[in-house]
Amino acid sequence: MLDWLPAADHLDLLAEPVAKAVPDLKIDLRATAIDPGLADTAAFCETYGVAPEDSANCVVVAAKRGGETRYAAVMVLATHRADINGIVRRHLDARKISFAPMDDAVSLTGMEYGGITPIGLPEGWPVLVDENVTRRDFVVIGSGLRRSKLALSGSDLVTATRGEVLLLTL
Repeated sequence: MLDWLPAADHLDLLAEPVAKAVPDLKIDLRATAIDPGLADTAAFCETYGVAPEDSANCVVVAAKRGGETRYAAVMVLATHRADINGIVRRHLDARKISFAPMDDAVSLTGMEYGGITPIGLPEGWPVLVDENVTRRDFVVIGSGLRRSKLALSGSDLVTATRGEVLLLTL
């Protein structure tokens, strides 16, 4: 059973960059502790009874063009796959795009691999939110740590991250 508590009152459940961002957010954001061994989406959903369509994954991508690498976060429901090499690459005007290497994603975000969330990302990183995520009244995302999760509405996710809403899935 998950005990969803106001995230602003439980900053100890969040990675440092997430905890720094949360007090400024004017949204209903909830946090809950989980078993860190069950942080991966499939195991989390099965164990805690959360429907996969109520879980959104954050993928960090590295977009390259002209010798420059830019990073972005892509939010997509666990039941969908983002078109990284097509839609996302074109939107970011990249010649080449790939998933960011794990070490880069962890060091640049200050978050744990498997817990990276779009809240508290480095300044200037675009957050691309699949429009299917915005239709959810309740969606579970990472907290920056594998030992907890956050929950909010899809529209609040866009507000909290100043995300760009796009149809990212095929």
